[in-house]
Amino acid sequence: QVQLEEFGGGLVQAGGSLTLSCTASGRIFSNSALGWFRQAPGKEREFVASISLSGFSPYYAASVKGRFKISRDNARNMMELQMNSVKPEDTGVYYCGAHQGGTIYTIGLGGRVDYWGQGTQVTVSS
Repeated sequence: QVQLEEFGGGLVQAGGSLTLSCTASGRIFSNSALGWFRQAPGKEREFVASISLSGFSPYYAASVKGRFKISRDNARNMMELQMNSVKPEDTGVYYCGAHQGGTIYTIGLGGRVDYWGQGTQVTVSS
């Protein structure tokens, strides 16, 4: 049973933009903080950004702050990650995650995730 699903990965040139989307069941979306993580080849999965249930409080990893923007549309059960000024080091598999009853910090600092998507590949060419 798919709980979360990502869309929008692909190949993009350095300096370009790409938008990722994540959909989730209403049961999960309605009471969860959400986040994006990524995993580069040979590296551990790392936090990228998180957003509160209300959608008013985003939190970013230092490496993407000012370049990426996380948002959510609770009416559509959808979350997005707008990636701007991408760099080759942004390459990796991007995962969306949900922490029921959580906050931007339980995801961003604690890495707490109850449900994961299957991931979508983002490749940035130099």
